[in-house]
Amino acid sequence: MRLYGFRMCRSVLMMCLLLIMCCPQCILAQNNTDANSATEALAKHMTEKRSLRITHDNELKFFSCGHDKFVDLFEDVRQAKSFIHLEYFNFRNDSIAGLLFQLLAQKVKEGVKVRALYDAFGNSSNNRPIKSAMHDSIRALGIDLVLFDPIRFPWVNHIIPRDHRKIVVIDGRVAYTGGMNVADYYIEGIPGIGDWHDLHMRIQGGAVDDLHRIFARIWKKVTGEKIEGINYFPREYGVNMPTGNNDLVIIDRATGKSSDAIRDLFVTMINSAKKSVKLINPYFVPTHRVRQALKRAVDRGIDVQIMLSAKSDIPLTPEATHYVGNNLMKRGARVWLFEGGFHHSKLMIVDDELCTVGSSNMDARSLRCDYEVNTLILSPKLTQEMVTLFEAQKQSAFEIKKGYWRTRTKWKQFVGWFGNLLTPVL
Repeated sequence: MRLYGFRMCRSVLMMCLLLIMCCPQCILAQNNTDANSATEALAKHMTEKRSLRITHDNELKFFSCGHDKFVDLFEDVRQAKSFIHLEYFNFRNDSIAGLLFQLLAQKVKEGVKVRALYDAFGNSSNNRPIKSAMHDSIRALGIDLVLFDPIRFPWVNHIIPRDHRKIVVIDGRVAYTGGMNVADYYIEGIPGIGDWHDLHMRIQGGAVDDLHRIFARIWKKVTGEKIEGINYFPREYGVNMPTGNNDLVIIDRATGKSSDAIRDLFVTMINSAKKSVKLINPYFVPTHRVRQALKRAVDRGIDVQIMLSAKSDIPLTPEATHYVGNNLMKRGARVWLFEGGFHHSKLMIVDDELCTVGSSNMDARSLRCDYEVNTLILSPKLTQEMVTLFEAQKQSAFEIKKGYWRTRTKWKQFVGWFGNLLTPVL
C-alpha cells in the first residue's frame, strides 16, 4: 500500500508539472526569459564579476566609413571650448592628420587645452610615420603631443605592450572610440586591396566619463600629470550634459587586474548566446579560450557566423585566419570571405540583441598584451544597425564550403597551417 501511495503521489506531481509547463502564460514567460537572457547574463557578469558599471543615459552614433567619422569629429573639435584629448595607435603623416593638427593648433590659439598621445610602435609600423622633427613642430604649435613607450635599444623590450586604443574626448561632453586611427586610407582605401572598412562610434552620456578615465590613466602613466576635477569630469560634479537612453559598458584592457577583460568579454558573450553569434574581425586567430567558446557554441546548435577578409594589410594574416575559419566551418559554423576591400572592423553580435565594437582584434596580441578598449552595447535597437550592416556585407562576400581549403595552393595551405601554429604570439 505504501508503494502504491508513493506511485500515486508521484504521478499526480508529474501531471501538475506538465500542466504548469504547458500553460500558455508559463510558456510565454519562459520565452521572454530566454529572449532577455543574453543581455541579463552579460549585464550581471559585467557588474558583479568584473565590477564595471553600466551607464544608461547614452546616445550613440555608428560610423562604418572614415569620411563620416572625420566629418563629425572635425565639427566637434571646432565646437570645443575647454579641452580636447586624443589617444591613437597612430597618426599617419598624410593629409587627414595634417588637417587635424592644423585645426587643433587653431583651437590652442582659442584657449583650448589639447593633449594627444600616440603609440611609438604604431607610428613606426605605418609607412608614413611622424618623424621626430615633425613631432617637435607639432608641439611647437602648443599641442601637448606625447609618444607612448618610445622604442629604444635593445628594442625587443618595447614590442609589448603597445597602446592600441582609439579614444577622443572633447569637453567631457562627447567621445569617439572604435577601430579607426587617423589616416587617409580610411577614406581613400589602399592600392591593391581596395576600400578600408571599419567601425567607429560617437558617444554622448555617462560612458564618456569611463572613456575619459582610461585616457587620464594612460596620460598620467606617460607624463605624470593628473587629469581630474570639474573642468575635465563635469558630469561627475552635477553639470547637466546631453544624454540618451542606451545602456553601454566600457571595457578596458590594461596590465593588472583588467588584463583578461576583453578576452573574458568575448568568451562570456559567446557562452551567453541562445540563438546566434555573428562576428567580423580582421586578424582572426583566437586564443584557446575564445576558440573553445566558439566550438562549444557550434556544438550546442548556436548559429555561428564569421566574416573574414579575403585580403589583408599584413601578408601572413589572410592564410592564418582562413585556416581557422575553415576549421570552424567544418565544425558547423558559417564563414564568409569579404572581397569588397579590407574589413578592419571588430564586431561581435549575440542573439541580434547586443553587440560589442572596439579596438581589440581577436588575436593573442590584443587579448593578452596590448592596451585596448571595447564598448559593450546592451541595446537591441542599436544592435539591429550592426545586424543590418553584417547582412549587407554578405553581398560582397562568398561563403566557404567543404572542399574550399583544397582549392588553395599548397604554399597557401602551408602558410595558413604555420600561421595557426603561431597563434600564441600573433
